[in-house]
Amino acid sequence: MSIERTRHTVTTYLHELLSLGDFARSFTDDVTVTFMGTDRVITGREAARTAITFVHQQAFRTHITAGAILYGDANAMLEARFEGTHIGEFEGVPATGREVDVPYAVAYDLRGDGISALRLYFPLELLKRQIAGVVQPAEQAV
Repeated sequence: MSIERTRHTVTTYLHELLSLGDFARSFTDDVTVTFMGTDRVITGREAARTAITFVHQQAFRTHITAGAILYGDANAMLEARFEGTHIGEFEGVPATGREVDVPYAVAYDLRGDGISALRLYFPLELLKRQIAGVVQPAEQAV
């Protein structure tokens, strides 16, 4: 795989994700999504689609801001912000209507023409504190 092919695959995935399109077509059938620092691993295209859709459209109304993106021959890294409103149950907490703003990063592995792994470096505890009202998005440390 070339850097240009990696760029095309990841760019297509991000475009589809951010426009609420069919982002999962960029995944391999056996894709894994891992929340680093936890025991949460999701395996398979449909399971990954379901989990990502749940977070972005059912638990939160999100606006993702992509920052720096680095591309390699068979991998990529994205720095981003998860901003939005808590609109549905998440981690046992009913919808609060609270705003969230969480910085995160994702490492992508690619195989063939698809993304075979996503490793999310996502501070779930910060997100949970924000939806609980313990810390406001503007109060988070950088």
